[in-house]
Amino acid sequence: MFIVFFDACVLYPAPVRDLIIELAIDELYQAKWTNRVHDEWIRNLLIKRPDLKLEKLEKTRQLINDSVEDCLVVGYESLLETFELPDVEDRHVLAAAIKG
Repeated sequence: MFIVFFDACVLYPAPVRDLIIELAIDELYQAKWTNRVHDEWIRNLLIKRPDLKLEKLEKTRQLINDSVEDCLVVGYESLLETFELPDVEDRHVLAAAIKG
């Protein structure tokens, strides 16, 4: 089975997020992400949609994690300093993808 690491830009739009979760549940691939990725999409969504409540989005995070087996990547932080990328903020994505 393929392992696919998803960044915040994919989890941000609800229709895309729903699709990738459904495909992961159907075992077309193993979906992976981090809590940092969750933090990013939630933060960006709240900027665009201040009418939404953080508590509801945190519940969405939990439902997503509960729906997809073994989705959270942890322990990638030690790899962060080993990468030089044009955008230093993208190092966590590469490190987590490698660890995942």
